[in-house]
Amino acid sequence: MATKSSLLDARSTAWISLVARLLLGAMWLYYSVPKLTQPTQNIADVRNFQIVPQGLVTPFAYAQPYLELAFGILLVIGLGTRLVALLSAILLLVYIGGIISLGARGISISCGCGGGGGQVAQGQTRYTLDVLRDTVFLIPALWLIWKPQSRFSADTALAI
Repeated sequence: MATKSSLLDARSTAWISLVARLLLGAMWLYYSVPKLTQPTQNIADVRNFQIVPQGLVTPFAYAQPYLELAFGILLVIGLGTRLVALLSAILLLVYIGGIISLGARGISISCGCGGGGGQVAQGQTRYTLDVLRDTVFLIPALWLIWKPQSRFSADTALAI
């Protein structure tokens, strides 16, 4: 009986990991598309954070959506899941830190996470919601670091 229970646990975690993988991958794809289609807006959004040195704003703003797109594609197909989940968690923590720093520095902007950021009136920011959103997305990333094996993944098919 213990082996059946263990088998069910492995099956359950594989399905949970699939859902986590697809959710996290969909999030990266969703947030990369507006940045890819509106690169000048993404440059402005990155500049508004006032964190990246001025000389690196444009290169970072052009590279960021491609990195997010790559994370999304790799997670959806399930290739390099643990590594991509770890890199996702790190990037989400960087984003969370950046958003928190905006409030701490008294900068009032819309984060531009899904495109279309910019200046907002004092007190009209959504920093708490933005941090909560990114923290929620941190949960599937952490799960996948712990349990990367999932159903319908390239990792499983390639026995990685």
